[in-house]
Amino acid sequence: MAQAEVPAMQWQVGVRGRSAVPGRQTAGRVRGVRRTARATSGFKALALGPETTVVIQRMPNLIDMDTTPFTDQIIAKYIWVGGSGIDLRSTSWTISKAGEDPSELPKCNYHGSSTGQAPGEDSEGILYPQAIFKDPFRGGNNILVICDTYTPQGEPIPTNKRHMAAQIFSDPKVTAQVPWFGIEQEYTLMHRDVNWPLGWPVGGYPGPQGPYYCAVGSDKSFGRDISDAHYKACLYAGIEISGTNGEVMPGQWEYQVGPSVGIDAGDHIWASRYILERITEQAGVVLTLDPKPIQGDWNGAGCHTNYSTLSMREDGGFDVIKKAILNLSLRHDLHIAAYGEGNERRLTGLHETASISDFSWGVANRGCSIRVGRETEAKGKGYLEDRRPASNMDPYTVTALLAETTILWEPTLEAEALAAKKLALKV
Repeated sequence: MAQAEVPAMQWQVGVRGRSAVPGRQTAGRVRGVRRTARATSGFKALALGPETTVVIQRMPNLIDMDTTPFTDQIIAKYIWVGGSGIDLRSTSWTISKAGEDPSELPKCNYHGSSTGQAPGEDSEGILYPQAIFKDPFRGGNNILVICDTYTPQGEPIPTNKRHMAAQIFSDPKVTAQVPWFGIEQEYTLMHRDVNWPLGWPVGGYPGPQGPYYCAVGSDKSFGRDISDAHYKACLYAGIEISGTNGEVMPGQWEYQVGPSVGIDAGDHIWASRYILERITEQAGVVLTLDPKPIQGDWNGAGCHTNYSTLSMREDGGFDVIKKAILNLSLRHDLHIAAYGEGNERRLTGLHETASISDFSWGVANRGCSIRVGRETEAKGKGYLEDRRPASNMDPYTVTALLAETTILWEPTLEAEALAAKKLALKV
């Protein structure tokens, strides 16, 4: 069996002095881990086998070691989306320098048959570097690299949603409108062994919703260290994270990325998701982006997408927003189909959602498909919020579809007139 000795100060998300799971006493026993009465200078792992005992000391020092003074080489962590369209994969490569542009980084191959992206008899996939971020885990000059995926012949793999989005965002009409996105990523933290939200009594339920949103206190806020660690790690990485807060359902959190322009929004969301996965991995907590992780009278998890174009942000922009809402209403089914798996369990018309089958809009109304803020209405310009995307949505797909529907796509005058009448919109 394996056993580990840890110092008197617990280790969690790079922070000493806190237990790995909220509610667990630092003096208590953890399965497979025993405490020592005397603190040691570092982490000691004892692998006990029938013939061999291996002792590994000072592991944190090795993990956190800055190699910059000793080598010009750096570690590039290549990150891509796997075959399910939501799973993240990564691999590390040693390169001589980071470069200023992703195109300066080498393309790398991987086993696509192991990620559900290629058949076994022709399993090679190619990673194309697309965005570079600083690595908050390895530090130094090391980097995280967001990649998309291609066949050896240079064809985008079907799960490569970035390729399609890049085509839309490079269209001159879209580029001229400088589309801005602010994405609100909600997520839920779960106990690893029991698949139940953090802070909930195992097999039971906490008190009803109400006290938990943006709350403070050990009986109302569960997982704050993870949220805070993620916030700082994203800032370090260069991700355009703009805020974070505890959500309505206990054990659920949200962070916001943006405003980001065009394709950058998708790159920054995927990078932030990867960092969150790594932090929860270290904390021994499971991250889920399921849009309705707990059935019943609990809020689901969305990925509300705030959106504006240059014309919306200028004087007279409210009329442009109304025209965009008309277009969105006419393509409601298309958007819903692309807005995440399991979204029908979330978009019920309850818990601050609109019904999945009906399109609606309103000013300051969180129960609508599209919400317009009071300030936008007062100023006559601003942005709209699409509240339909699920927490597990693909940000490349959602942002590109918003731009396509509101900038490139034009409905017939007859369809537009009927939609305007139905939605009581004067355009």
